[in-house]
Amino acid sequence: MDVKFPIGQLDVPENVTLADIEEWLDRIETYTLRLRAAVDSLSDEELAKTYRGGSFNVRQLVHHIADSQLNMYQRLKLALTDDAPTVPGFVQDEWAQLPDAETPVESSVKMLEGINERIVALGKTLTESQLDRYFVHEANGRITVATKIAKLAWHEEHHLEHIKIALSN
Repeated sequence: MDVKFPIGQLDVPENVTLADIEEWLDRIETYTLRLRAAVDSLSDEELAKTYRGGSFNVRQLVHHIADSQLNMYQRLKLALTDDAPTVPGFVQDEWAQLPDAETPVESSVKMLEGINERIVALGKTLTESQLDRYFVHEANGRITVATKIAKLAWHEEHHLEHIKIALSN
């Protein structure tokens, strides 16, 4: 297993269907239950564990997941409401060093509950034509709504696996 990409890299089908979207939304909808099961009763020592040398610790991972979902949700909405908006990246390593990354993980789990609920509600209303709407990421170029939904689901699962690896170390 590649510890950096324990569930593999994001793989989006060339022709995403509404059935693909529904599958990804199902994962997003149940994610916080699985995250809570992994992190709810952790000690500070466990929250400080990492999945590999130089990686985020469990606490930082939970906050990073919330930060990323927030950014990706905003980009999704921009793609659906603006014509090819350009969006900035965010320097995740620097975000993980800000003081709020030391707060209890519960705040980020609560954020994820709300953000994911909104993502699922929005995602269930998508039409096939909306899947091709897009934004332009300043570093990564054109990203479609379909790809963003796939990434929203993949990213959470990717880091949940990192948390599980860290806790098993």
